[in-house]
Amino acid sequence: MSSNMRNYFIVFPWFFFFFILLFNVQANAKNTILIPAAPRVAAKSYILIDYNSGKVLANKNADEKLSPASLTKIMTVYVIFRELKNGHLTLDEKVTISKKAWQTPGSRMFVEVNKQVSIEDLLQGVIIQSGNDASVALAEHVAGDEATFAAMMNQHAERLGMSNSHFQNSMGLPSNNHYSTARDLAILTTAVINEFPEYYKWDSQKEFTFNNITQPNRNKLLWRDKSVDGVKTGYTADAGYCMVTSALREGMRLISVVMGTASVNARANESQSLLNYGFRFFETYRLYQGQEALSETRIWKGDSQTLAIGLAHDLYVTIPRRHYNDLEAEIKVNSKIIAPVQQGEVFGSVNISLTGELIADEPLIALTTVHEGSFTQKLFDEVLLLLE
Repeated sequence: MSSNMRNYFIVFPWFFFFFILLFNVQANAKNTILIPAAPRVAAKSYILIDYNSGKVLANKNADEKLSPASLTKIMTVYVIFRELKNGHLTLDEKVTISKKAWQTPGSRMFVEVNKQVSIEDLLQGVIIQSGNDASVALAEHVAGDEATFAAMMNQHAERLGMSNSHFQNSMGLPSNNHYSTARDLAILTTAVINEFPEYYKWDSQKEFTFNNITQPNRNKLLWRDKSVDGVKTGYTADAGYCMVTSALREGMRLISVVMGTASVNARANESQSLLNYGFRFFETYRLYQGQEALSETRIWKGDSQTLAIGLAHDLYVTIPRRHYNDLEAEIKVNSKIIAPVQQGEVFGSVNISLTGELIADEPLIALTTVHEGSFTQKLFDEVLLLLE
């Protein structure tokens, strides 16, 4: 064998090994997800979430119990919205203003004692003008007194999963055992936008005039950022300057909560910083529509031979930008499903992974009810099952 041939056999394996190594490095680099850290936010607590997927994009001390100041009023209007939806109130219904409501300190709508004001005007007085007097007037009208209304607020908080919140009043003035968290307020805001889009429109209104007095919305971002359409500001000496913000850009909605900032400008600037970060580096997709069949599977011993399987709700995922093609979906359906089956029963799951990491795991449910089949059908299927 010539020396050149011997050198070839020596060098070629090393060259081949280097090529394979380089290929693997490039392949791994292609799938590497690089996201910068969230901006430093000068607040006691904050959170940034995607509205549709619920994905937390940034947070600090998100479960710390803090005084929510006028962010309390998000729950106040949520309770009123529920009462409207249930037919217990109407927007044109008149509320008689009590002396207690009239003399409530802090930000005001400037209602007058014994005057009658519509529910709609009072709601705008709460949402746009942050009127403490309007909040108390609504609470007394709905529940008789503020203590009973606060109990209603706490019932809704528990139902929504706001596990670190407790309310003592309707307007947010400091009180013992009155607290919430950034995460809980994000949960609440999501519920308001989702359940009451017809009323949420008031959150983007820049001013409201009542009793010949025009007051601007305290949310500065409504003027700075056209994608911002809510939600609420708050301030007390105890709570600092707080703000819940929601913005919609190109079909993607984000919700930010900042609590305990140093000034009016700080709460707006920190909220803007969080929103810009989320929109710049993440994107949200609806992968599957709820209540649509993702699979038709065999069902045994029923009055039907097939069962439609799907998701209870739309499935959204929020992922780093430009990584949609790295998503992988796996649909798992239980084997040997036996009738009877009730609509909503779980019979599998949809698993969504991004570069090998599980990011969503949602149950697959029966979309229809399947009753037991006839004696003949059950006997026939029993034989088929024995032969499998």
